[in-house]
Amino acid sequence: MIDEQLTNIFKALGHPIRRQILDFLKDGPRTTGELNDCFQDVTRFAVMKHLNLLEEASLILIRREGRTRLNFINVVPLQQMYDRWVSKYQASDATSILKLKQVAERRNEQMEQALKHDTFQIEQEVMIEADRQTVFTSLTKDINQWWAYRLFGQDSILTLEPKVGGSFLEDAGNGEGAIWGTVTYVKAYEEIRLNGLLGMRGAVNSAYSFKLEEKGNSTLLKLSHTAAGLLDPNWKDMHSHGWEELLGSFLKNFVEFGKLPEERQS
Repeated sequence: MIDEQLTNIFKALGHPIRRQILDFLKDGPRTTGELNDCFQDVTRFAVMKHLNLLEEASLILIRREGRTRLNFINVVPLQQMYDRWVSKYQASDATSILKLKQVAERRNEQMEQALKHDTFQIEQEVMIEADRQTVFTSLTKDINQWWAYRLFGQDSILTLEPKVGGSFLEDAGNGEGAIWGTVTYVKAYEEIRLNGLLGMRGAVNSAYSFKLEEKGNSTLLKLSHTAAGLLDPNWKDMHSHGWEELLGSFLKNFVEFGKLPEERQS
């Protein structure tokens, strides 16, 4: 993470209204009008200025549906900032303490919310210092190198066929394996869409896509993941964090530095 980006993030987080906006968005996307209604004592112009600063820091993403502007939280920069200063072992200690606190505080809340989580939508963006063809090739042909999540252990092999009907497959050998997704649309070096449960179970429909946009010598990778059905309340947070790690850390480091995730290192 470059210092200019880091400065923009700290600046964006420095105002309580901007932090409140992120608190609202962590529960799901909101239109600009809905966010404006959350701040009765703040003008719409002021709210827009706050949103612009958050967008400049890449902490929110904008998607337009007709004349409606939808605002999504983008937690990838926060994950990258976290990775910069927190070691793997410090993170483990801190996580253990936080989990004890969260279990006590969230047990009742999760039971109350369980019936309300029937859909989720995750939008994330990652800037990768490489051309679009290189990123697309890494997403598909080289996915076994950087995709560290496995159902059958680190010796299994992942493949992704970038063609309509192609499989994103984990092959564990001996006839064992799993399909992580099926390709429904592909445009070479620009976009690929898949349907797949990605660890979810039961009556669930799940689809995710990767769009690649050229930004000078870099590539902006846009992830969109939607799911609907009988969803566990934890699945949205689990997948949001998983995408942050896979794309904002593992893929980015693989493309830019040739670095493999620790789980994939021999």
